[in-house]
Amino acid sequence: MRVLVAEDDSALRAVLVRGLQDNGYTVDAVGEGAAALTHLRTYEYEVAIVDWRMPVKSGVETVAEARAAGVRTPILMLTARDTAADRIQGLNTGSDDYLVKPFDFEELLARLRALQRRPALRLDPEITCGDLCFDPATRVLTVSGQPVPLTATETGIVELLLRRSPAVVTRRSIALQVWDEEADAVGSNTIDVHIGRLRAKIDRSTARIETVRGTGYRIAEG
Repeated sequence: MRVLVAEDDSALRAVLVRGLQDNGYTVDAVGEGAAALTHLRTYEYEVAIVDWRMPVKSGVETVAEARAAGVRTPILMLTARDTAADRIQGLNTGSDDYLVKPFDFEELLARLRALQRRPALRLDPEITCGDLCFDPATRVLTVSGQPVPLTATETGIVELLLRRSPAVVTRRSIALQVWDEEADAVGSNTIDVHIGRLRAKIDRSTARIETVRGTGYRIAEG
């Protein structure tokens, strides 16, 4: 699913983007707070990583303004500031978690997954439709308990469809949530190709991916 990374250090930003993409996330990355605030207000993210010290608008200012604007995206504050007072300020400002640099990337991933699992964020521990079951923590899809091997892109699509089920998900929404460049997917048959592969992989399931002509796709049982 889609993640926002707001980090002014270009080298660290590149490391975060690459590591998150390798773990199945679609990533938007910005280098300053004002841009991060615009993204948080404009797009729907599963989680955001926000650095405290950024030009134009600091991380705490960004988070505070995002919360004031009604943004509910789970936010992990990433910073070198490690005093108790700093942690208290970061959390009181509206961050959901706080990680001090330098950090272990596996711990960062674990914290992101924990944020995704929180009931307060209205994310169920597992998402089901018929005998399909998706676990957001492990990012594993099963059919009747049997794991289905998926690519990162297929995982992103099926998770989105399951989260929105039984509603229809537009092609634009799929492109926006799963691809780095929305136009690359919307303006071609890329989405159709991936949907076709997904259908083949879950063909033994009681759930089906249906095409809603002229709109998009939905997943439903039967």
